[in-house]
Amino acid sequence: MRARLTVLLAGAAMLVLAVVGVRALIHLPGAGDVAHPYGARAVAAAFHHATANAVMSVTLDQRGFDTLGEEFVLLAAAVGTVLLLRELTAEREEEAAHTYGPEDVFEAVRLAGYVLLPVTLLVGGYVVVHGHLTPGGGFQGGTVLATGLYLAYLAADYRALDRLRPPGVFDAAEGLGAFAYVAVGVGGLLAGSGFLADWLPWGQLGKPLSAGTVPLLNIAIGIEVGSAFVLVVAKFLEQALTVPEQAAEEG
Repeated sequence: MRARLTVLLAGAAMLVLAVVGVRALIHLPGAGDVAHPYGARAVAAAFHHATANAVMSVTLDQRGFDTLGEEFVLLAAAVGTVLLLRELTAEREEEAAHTYGPEDVFEAVRLAGYVLLPVTLLVGGYVVVHGHLTPGGGFQGGTVLATGLYLAYLAADYRALDRLRPPGVFDAAEGLGAFAYVAVGVGGLLAGSGFLADWLPWGQLGKPLSAGTVPLLNIAIGIEVGSAFVLVVAKFLEQALTVPEQAAEEG
C-alpha cells in the first residue's frame, strides 16, 4: 500500500511538472523576437563598472550573491564525494605499480603529457586572472587547472600524481577559496555599502587592473573550483586503486 502511494505521488508530481513545462515552452518568445530589458541594462552596467566581459560582470558583480550559492553547492558536492568515497577499514590500497606504472605508458603519451602539463596550467591561470577581460573566469579556469594537474597521471603514474596533489593541501585550499569569496563580500560591508558590493576602484575598461572586485572573486572561485575537482577525481582514482581486503584474501 505504501509503495503504491509513493508511485501515485511521484506520478502526480511528474504530471504537474510536465504540464508546467509544456505551458512554459509554448509561451516562450521566438528566438531574437523580444529584447529583454535586463540584457541592455546588464551590458550597460558592465561597461559602467569597467568590466569588459559582460557575462562575468553579471555573474560576479550584478548577481554575485547567486554565484556565492553556486560556489557552495560545488563545495558541498566535493565534501560529500570525499565522505562517500573515503577509504574504509575493510579496504586497502593496492600498490600503484601493480595497476598503472611508467612501463604502461606509451612514449608519445608521456611526451604529450609532459609538454601539455605546464601549458595547461599556464592557460588555466590565464583564464582565471583575465576573466574580467576575456571569456573565462574562475569556474572555467579552475576546471582547466585541475585537468592539467591530472596530465601527470597520464604521463607518469599514480605515485607521481600523488606527490603533486596531496589531498590535505587541496582540501584546505578549497575551503580557503570559499572563505576568500565571502571575505571579499564582507569587504563591501566594511566599506559602508552592502555584502558583495564593489568596494575597489573600477579602473579603466579593458585594463588588467579594472572591474573592481571581480578579479578577486575570480581568483577565489578558481582556487575553490580547481581544488574541488582535484579532490573529487582523486577520490575516484583512489577507489579504482583500492580493493576490499576480503576480496584480496579470497583471490
